[in-house]
Amino acid sequence: MSAQSTEQSALDVLVVGGSGVDTVVRVESLPVPQADSVGVPPIREWVGHTGGNVALGCRALGLGVTFLDFIGDDLPGRRVRERLVGGGVDFEYLVSPAGTRRAVNLVDGTGRGMSFHDARDPGGLRMPRDFYLRHLRRARHVHLSIVDFARFLYDDVAELGVPVSTDLHDWDGVEDYHRDFALRSDVVFLSAAGAGERIASVMREILREGRAEVVVATAGAGGSYLMTRDGSRTPRPIPATVPPAPVVDSNGAGDAYVSGFLYGRLAGLRLEDCARLGAVAGAYACTGQGGSALIGREALASAQV
Repeated sequence: MSAQSTEQSALDVLVVGGSGVDTVVRVESLPVPQADSVGVPPIREWVGHTGGNVALGCRALGLGVTFLDFIGDDLPGRRVRERLVGGGVDFEYLVSPAGTRRAVNLVDGTGRGMSFHDARDPGGLRMPRDFYLRHLRRARHVHLSIVDFARFLYDDVAELGVPVSTDLHDWDGVEDYHRDFALRSDVVFLSAAGAGERIASVMREILREGRAEVVVATAGAGGSYLMTRDGSRTPRPIPATVPPAPVVDSNGAGDAYVSGFLYGRLAGLRLEDCARLGAVAGAYACTGQGGSALIGREALASAQV
């Protein structure tokens, strides 16, 4: 099924998988107190999740974006369609019998968040080749979310020679589920929090065992770290950018970082400059609720890199 025509001759970024709806609950602090009932401000719902956020972020930067995914024939699925199409993303989808993915995000007064993610995709879910292949053939870059069905696109991606990125989020470097994504992508993003003090060794392992040209570990207000195949084995620190307004919600900041980095990469910038653009986009995202603060090309271009 298609939510918008895709008859285009060129495509900057093809994003596969990872849409859904977030329920955002604002709390005074994390972890939350143990009680039968806790009063909170109004609970809000936002269309988000990692793939949707990356697609919307790239589109806000003026890139041509197609997004492919499974969603449910349900109210959350309709909201996903409306948000993506309203954001200018070319969205094509298949109906999942399990429904649209959901998450509940707890956000404290500093904007720090904790997510309870309901992936809900059934085992054995696969995206047909004739559904994605025509988009893959015209893409300059592919971003695969770590949904299980996306791992089965890697053979076609490699055969066509299209650069591919992924975001491992809080991978600890051990969990086997993420390994295909870690070792078969050209650009790998992950959160430094997952591996903790082992993050440098995890980054080195990805470069040593896989095909990645660059690995980027994001550390929130601590900035990010860059390691490349042909560079030092010590992660290079990239300073964080001060948000241009008070921090409201850090959920979606990592996805915005990915969008800014990919924008720079497709523009042919140095990897360090791509990382700095990612930091600017990530900081901007923290100033709005539910990933709603999307930086535009002009604001990003005016940042010092």
